[in-house]
Amino acid sequence: MTSTVAVPPVATSALRIPGYRTFLITFMLAMMADNIEHVISYWVAFQKFHSAALGGFAVVSHWLPYLMFSVPVGALNDRFDSRRLIQAGMVLFITASLGWGYFFVTDSLQMWHAMVLLTLHGCAGVLWGTSSQMLLYDIVGTGSLASAVRLNATARYLGVLVGPGVGSIIMRTFGPTRGIFVNTLFYLPLVFWLVGAPYGRHFRGGSTGPKRAVRGFADIVQTIRDVRGMPVVAPMVLLAGAASFFIGNSYQAQMPGFAHELGHGDPGLAYTLLLGADAAGALLAGVLLETRGTWLPTTAASALKIAFLWGCSLFMFSFMSWYPAAIGVLFVAGFLELSFSSMTQAIVQLNAPDTIRGRVLGLFSMSASGLRAFSGVTVGLLGSVTNIHLSLGLSALAFVGVAGLLLFRQQPQPAA
Repeated sequence: MTSTVAVPPVATSALRIPGYRTFLITFMLAMMADNIEHVISYWVAFQKFHSAALGGFAVVSHWLPYLMFSVPVGALNDRFDSRRLIQAGMVLFITASLGWGYFFVTDSLQMWHAMVLLTLHGCAGVLWGTSSQMLLYDIVGTGSLASAVRLNATARYLGVLVGPGVGSIIMRTFGPTRGIFVNTLFYLPLVFWLVGAPYGRHFRGGSTGPKRAVRGFADIVQTIRDVRGMPVVAPMVLLAGAASFFIGNSYQAQMPGFAHELGHGDPGLAYTLLLGADAAGALLAGVLLETRGTWLPTTAASALKIAFLWGCSLFMFSFMSWYPAAIGVLFVAGFLELSFSSMTQAIVQLNAPDTIRGRVLGLFSMSASGLRAFSGVTVGLLGSVTNIHLSLGLSALAFVGVAGLLLFRQQPQPAA
């Protein structure tokens, strides 16, 4: 079975669209604020409770809402204004930050308070992330969609890189209490811009088809059935889910252990360089694919091949014993990860039926983000039983197997 995505013959950069430029800037500010809140709230919570269990809950509460609510949020996007759903997500982010600030000021933070605020933050991420992808299609259209998805992925990496640094500066300058209040300001530009931004389903013109009622868990089951009949979308959802389930970003959480064994001298510096190599590779991919993207077609086969190579690179890294080589392999892994992850999302966007686009994007988000809640088991827990090298190696090998199987199924079958 051969499947290729229908990409317009002339793909243009999304940066040429004024509305998208504004969206990207406000998106980056919100992404930075998301990570700043993590820096401040995690630091204060750790100082108060010294609880490893709370740290683990922070990871679960971040990803589990994606698993539970991504498709229902996508269904809401099929019926309602995506701009308002994004604004609702921003309000939840601001509420979480103000909640942290209140408990910091009154010095009344309890464990259950922290758990509620962490869960609220995770739910805000689902509303924001899934609805943003829905609105993205309306802002740029099909011709610039691959570019927009790629730029958003690059912005996400920038937010992850810049956010912690800015958060540390804010915390040192204003202190954690004032800093968490200052952080709420970074969410506001997106909220205000969306008030009158002329984008959304009702701005397209023409009929969008009948609207299916929002039915919770039944929506998830029905959307899975719908996607199974889409020969291009289904492999991309499976690929994203396998990457999240087996690997996710759990290997980054184990990076201090790898740095300790690979680094020479200060393990903190070795740790920073390893993470920096992965992020630098991703940023280079974003730049090159945006400026020289014609050499890498946006097709299911391309995404599967790059994902296969990403799994192989992490398998190689898991058994590296020479620090410079590990840096190089991680750089390649970062390049490959952004390339295939942005490509899979663009393919799903381009091929999702308009009448259930929100549900399909929600299912992709559930697969690509929600299943990360389990990668801590495949890499982290298995690593505690064996060692982090073996656990990452086995997880990467399992993903390579899935990517290889999907790639094999994409190959044309010989005539009988």
